Amino acid sequence: MKAKQQDFARGLPKSASQASIFFFCGPDEAGASAAAEKIVTAMPNAGERVEIMGADLKRDPAMLGDEARTNSLFGDARHIFVRASGDEAHDALKALIETNEAGAGEAAPVLVVATSATDKSRTAKLLEKRKDALVAMFYPPDLMSVAASVRMMADTAGLRLGGDLAERIARASGLDVRLAQSEVDKLALYLDASSQAPRNASVEDYAAIGAGTEEEGFGPVVNAVLGGELQKLPGELRRMRELGLNPVGLLLAIERRVAQVAQIASQLGPRGSFDDLDRGAKMRLGIFWKEERDIRHQVELWQRPMRRGQPEKRLDRLVPRIVALHQNLLSNSQAAELLLAQDLTEIARYAAKG
Repeated sequence: MKAKQQDFARGLPKSASQASIFFFCGPDEAGASAAAEKIVTAMPNAGERVEIMGADLKRDPAMLGDEARTNSLFGDARHIFVRASGDEAHDALKALIETNEAGAGEAAPVLVVATSATDKSRTAKLLEKRKDALVAMFYPPDLMSVAASVRMMADTAGLRLGGDLAERIARASGLDVRLAQSEVDKLALYLDASSQAPRNASVEDYAAIGAGTEEEGFGPVVNAVLGGELQKLPGELRRMRELGLNPVGLLLAIERRVAQVAQIASQLGPRGSFDDLDRGAKMRLGIFWKEERDIRHQVELWQRPMRRGQPEKRLDRLVPRIVALHQNLLSNSQAAELLLAQDLTEIARYAAKG
């Protein structure tokens, strides 16, 4: 079965209740992950979460079936959450399906968030016609769609947002619905709001909780790294440590910009120019006037070929590098700040090459 991105903006597609295997792909890793979390929240008994990396499944496809049919330490239910790149989980999912059909026993629900994959990938083709599987592709959202999602989050939390506060939260979260949900939760806690006791929220209230990625200063770090601004990077990394910026939050902001650059590059095509984008196209691509100069520069940098005369672009190498960094941070949380600083420095040096 297939679902659309907007189905998850409204809640959950009806077909979700029939599925036990979920494959969420596309350039918007944040939206795909948020959809997966919605699925888990809606499960009658989600139980223990077992996280597996796609690279591990690629090396050992049988691992998925073993984990999906293994009882929890305390006999409780469990679900399997896989973070993969491209078709890393294909062989493991195929093996799981084949053993299911051979009568190997009931398996726990499996959710796969696959960056660098599309709904045309081998994995999507494997699952899309099955009644026990659900495939959905997620594209980077625009400001209006994220603002609409923020309003829905606020309604659920018992917040009445005044003025342009929903858009402000969406923009401050870098159009990342996970960060936006966190901001709404903090605002509801600050105002002691709930669905039973709704509260009005103002821009002043939001400023009081000191939130938002723009205010925390993610933007300058993102631009220094992806723009190859080596002279600014040491100061930005020092500021990151001094302010205690969340490493995962910062990486999410970089992932969002990389996805945006990739979407713009796809829109332009091999011979297109940034100047070809009209105002409507820029709005759809989330290019705000304050960021346009930086985004233009980054598109030009990462659209350059890896080597002269070859079709592969720098961007083709950047996306899997960012995915690998994300996985590394999740598995090494205590050293996250150091690992992030090292990788961001390498990416900036690569971007600065002529």
